[in-house]
Amino acid sequence: MTTHININFVNSIENINENDWNKLNNSTCPFLRYDFFKALENSQSVSTQQGWQPHHLLAKAGDEVLAIMPMYLKSHSWGEYVFDWDWADAFKRYNIDYYPKLVATIPFTPVNSDKLLSSELHLCNLFEPLIQHCEQEQINSWHLLYCDQITTALPEDVYQRNTVQFHWFDRNYKSFDDFLNTFTSRKRRSTRKERLSVVQQGINIRRLVNHQITQKDLDFFYLTYQLTYLKRGHQPHLNAEFFKDIVNKMTDNVLLLIADNGQEDVACALFFYDDSQLYGRYWGCTEYYNNLHFELCYYQGIEFCIENNLTSFNPGTQGEHKIQRGFEPILTYSYHWIMHPSFKDAIKDFCQQEQSHMLMYQEQCREFLPFKKLD
Repeated sequence: MTTHININFVNSIENINENDWNKLNNSTCPFLRYDFFKALENSQSVSTQQGWQPHHLLAKAGDEVLAIMPMYLKSHSWGEYVFDWDWADAFKRYNIDYYPKLVATIPFTPVNSDKLLSSELHLCNLFEPLIQHCEQEQINSWHLLYCDQITTALPEDVYQRNTVQFHWFDRNYKSFDDFLNTFTSRKRRSTRKERLSVVQQGINIRRLVNHQITQKDLDFFYLTYQLTYLKRGHQPHLNAEFFKDIVNKMTDNVLLLIADNGQEDVACALFFYDDSQLYGRYWGCTEYYNNLHFELCYYQGIEFCIENNLTSFNPGTQGEHKIQRGFEPILTYSYHWIMHPSFKDAIKDFCQQEQSHMLMYQEQCREFLPFKKLD
C-alpha cells in the first residue's frame, strides 16, 4: 500500500459525500446504495444505542477519495449471520472483553457483495491498516463478512471462514414448468402438489413493485414483519421508518408479494432486486396456511426471476428445505482478525476445521438436489 494514502474512520454516513460514494460503487446491488445505508442511520435502526456504531472507512490520496468501506463498531453479534457467539463466550469465561469489535458488513443483510467500494484498492490492502487501527483504539477484532473470496495468501493471523447458502440459478428457463422439467418426476409432482394446495385453500397472491406499493400495503408488511420476530421472542431489527424511506427512495428495486384469502390479507414477503439478482429478505403472516411460505418466498420469486431475466435468486440464509426446491448450495466467505494473542491459535484451528466441514456439507447438500442426474 503506497504511503500517500490516508485511512480515516467517520461516525456517520453524513460524513461521506454521496457523489464520492456513487463514483466508487460499481455494483448494482441495492444494498450497496448510499440511500440504503442512509436509511439505516436516519431511522436509528443502526445506531450506537442499537449496538451498531457507524465507523466507516475512508481512504484518501490528498482530497481524492479512493475507497469507502461501510463498517460498524459492535457491542454484540446480532444481525451478522456469521456466528461468533462461541468466541465471545470463550473470552467471557476468561474475563476478557470480546467487544467492541469492528465489522465490515451490510447490517442485517447476509448478502455477498463488494464490501470495499474502490477501483484502486483491494481488501487485502486494508488488513494492516485495520490491524493498526484496532491496536491503537483497543478494538478487539475486525471482521469482513460476506465478501468475495480472497485468492492471494492470507497473513498468518487473518482467518477465512465459510458458510453455506442456497441460491437458485437461471439455466435459460422459459417458464416455471420449464424449470420443473429439470426435476425428477417424484420431486416435480411434489412441487406441483405444494403449489396447487395454496390455490385450493383459496389464496390469491398479488405482486407489487416499487410505486405500486401503497402505505396500506407497507403497514400490513410491517405488521407481519414484527410478528415474525415476536413469535421468536425478539424485537425486530428494523423500524417502520426505515422501510418507508427505502420504498420511497429505492424506486426500482423493491418487490412485495401479498397473499389474501378472499376477505383479508394474510401474509406477505418483501424482496429486493437489481438487473441480475433477486434477494428474498422478509416474510410474515397473520394466519397459517399450508405451503404458503414456500409459495411466497420461493416459487413466486423463481417465477419473477424467469419473467424478468434475472440470473440468480438469493432467498436468505439457512434452510435446508430450499435444496429440494432447486436452490443450490454455495460457499460464502468472510475474513477475521483477533487481537488477543492467547486466542489466535484456537480460533485459527476452529476456522480451518469449519472450512473442511463446510466443504463437506456443501457436497452432501448437492446429493439432495431435485434435478435429474445427467448420464
